[in-house]
Amino acid sequence: MIISLIACLVILTGAILLFLRQAQFGALPKGERLKRIKSSPHYRDGQFHNQSPTVLMAKKSRLAVLLDFLFVKVNDLRPKHDLPVVKTDLKGISLQEEVLIWFGHSSLYIQLQGQRILVDPVLISASPVSFLNKAFKGTNRYHPDDFPEIDILLLTHDHWDHLDYGTLISLRERIKSVVCPLGLGAHLERWGFLPQQITELDWNQGLQTAGNIRITALPARHFSGRSFRSNKSLWAGYMLQSLWGNIYLSGDTGYDTHFEAVKKRFGTIDLAIMENGQYNENWPYIHMLPADLVKAVKDLQPRHLLTVHHSKYALARHPWFEPLAKIAATAHRDGLPLHTPRIGEILPLSSEKLSNSTIHLPDTTWWE
Repeated sequence: MIISLIACLVILTGAILLFLRQAQFGALPKGERLKRIKSSPHYRDGQFHNQSPTVLMAKKSRLAVLLDFLFVKVNDLRPKHDLPVVKTDLKGISLQEEVLIWFGHSSLYIQLQGQRILVDPVLISASPVSFLNKAFKGTNRYHPDDFPEIDILLLTHDHWDHLDYGTLISLRERIKSVVCPLGLGAHLERWGFLPQQITELDWNQGLQTAGNIRITALPARHFSGRSFRSNKSLWAGYMLQSLWGNIYLSGDTGYDTHFEAVKKRFGTIDLAIMENGQYNENWPYIHMLPADLVKAVKDLQPRHLLTVHHSKYALARHPWFEPLAKIAATAHRDGLPLHTPRIGEILPLSSEKLSNSTIHLPDTTWWE
């Protein structure tokens, strides 16, 4: 029996190691990429660190959280019916139009100054295995073939619900360039992207695009990793500066002083796209609880607000509609400039159209 048990453990371990070697898990930084990473002020002891001391789990272990995810029932964790998704002809949108389209969770398509920008596209799977983290009913209406040629793929970090191997493989030939945090390029090169396509940024580094958009990587309070090794690549938010104005993407983040710093550095925030959802009291430092989101919005004082990281996957233990319902209630009470488009619905970015948009609350509460 002992020999059989040892043999089973050896076989199981070998199977896990083989599984983790699949291309979808990406690659660890090495060579010149690792050398550059080691020169970052945010990298020490073999990994990246947040600006403030940050623990991933405040109460329970990661194993306990996984067991809760698999076996504890939560009412309304997933919608009972298809969500009201709008199927927009993305290829038919004139490049002269400046628009934003949200695809659920954190995936966004932005047309700005003649540039097509795709943010964290997850259209196929948010998990290394297809039967986990399935999308909500009706939310998977967009596929890689629906997208036009992309000028800039903008990535915030390498978690499965933000970096989808299948989507990127399908889109690869239509992506001109990639902007991402330090270290993430190792995954992309393993997946067939060319080094000259990829620009990796440390926090507070930036670049000017061909379309005259300034993209700056900014601190976020989070972590990274696609398997058991965490924080080998960086995570980030971004500021997109253009003639249109300043668009801030928070990325996945817990609350911290970086929101005040963003406001102080950039002044007017014309549109803030903020993480809202997949929160839990057990991980309050790496994702914002509803009260934290309100504090962050008040720090930033944006002219317009859009929230993401909700309405497609159940990665936490709250009702699926709670993130939107809570920020909408606050918007009504405090006058926050919240927009709540349906998945796939065009949000026009021209100032006049954005200010008068019928998508703006209180006209649309589609999650009800």
